[in-house]
Amino acid sequence: MLTILGAALTGVIIISCGMGYIKIPAPDIIKIISASLRGIPFNGNAVFQAVIMDIRLPRILTAALVGGGLAVAGVVFQAVLLNPLADPYTLGVSSGAAFGASLALILSLTMPTAFSVPLFAFAGALAAMTAVLYLAENGGTSANTLILSGVIVAAILSAGIGFIKYLADEQVSIIIFWLMGSFASRTWHDVELTLTVVVATSLIILFYGRDLNIMALGSRSAASLGVNTARNRKILIVTASLLTAVCVSVSGIIGFIGLIIPHLMRMVAGPDNRRLLPASFLAGALLLLGADTISRAVLPSEVPIGILTSLIGGPFFCYIFRRRQLGR
Repeated sequence: MLTILGAALTGVIIISCGMGYIKIPAPDIIKIISASLRGIPFNGNAVFQAVIMDIRLPRILTAALVGGGLAVAGVVFQAVLLNPLADPYTLGVSSGAAFGASLALILSLTMPTAFSVPLFAFAGALAAMTAVLYLAENGGTSANTLILSGVIVAAILSAGIGFIKYLADEQVSIIIFWLMGSFASRTWHDVELTLTVVVATSLIILFYGRDLNIMALGSRSAASLGVNTARNRKILIVTASLLTAVCVSVSGIIGFIGLIIPHLMRMVAGPDNRRLLPASFLAGALLLLGADTISRAVLPSEVPIGILTSLIGGPFFCYIFRRRQLGR
């Protein structure tokens, strides 16, 4: 399964590199990337090389990493909270990260934006997750309680983001477009930041894969098997919040990737988180990269990627919610 997903992702990356206003043949794409990896000069079309290495490939890799990161975060939230409707978007974590990042943009901090935006996004994501868990504390972690808490927190944060946009003046168009989700103008710095955090947090989460399986049995059963549920829960929530924050800081709000992918991959890879996590990462990368390629190269004009994922994820969320309500 992982081999198939990995091969499919590689194929989509190559296809996506060739699509756009300037069509580039696959053999040239492979030669350009191969030459870059080996550190040797490319003797072919210099325009093709500039388009791929300076424009398309940073965007493509960022989209793949963000898609994989959001899918992994979705697996964690669903496993830790024992709730199939939990994901960074429905829990308000993405909105918290967006609020923090927007605040960093409007404050024009002395700290470089490349560092201040992710840091503020992480603080916002963690604060939002804490608020949701606090509101849902008396009601446990049932689907209705968590989702309602997420809606409340997201509504408050939405008002805060609206106020920031009101104060933004000339920056308002940048913030609005960014909030709708976009990978336009991504650079190799964005790739480096996303790659570092996504890989590091995903490895930490994968390390806890066995504990996630045991925690799914319930707190008492997990305790009897020697798993410290309270400690692991905090570690995993903070790690998943950091993962979400970095993804949001480079892409804006992209909804439902963390909801759709874990459900689909459980049908294929099974419930074992040690297999589910890497499968979800690859599938999330594949889905978001495919959606971004359609937005960038297929549609007449570029549509913010958050709109496309919401069009896909909204009906899927309704289906999962309704099926749970009916007890099926």
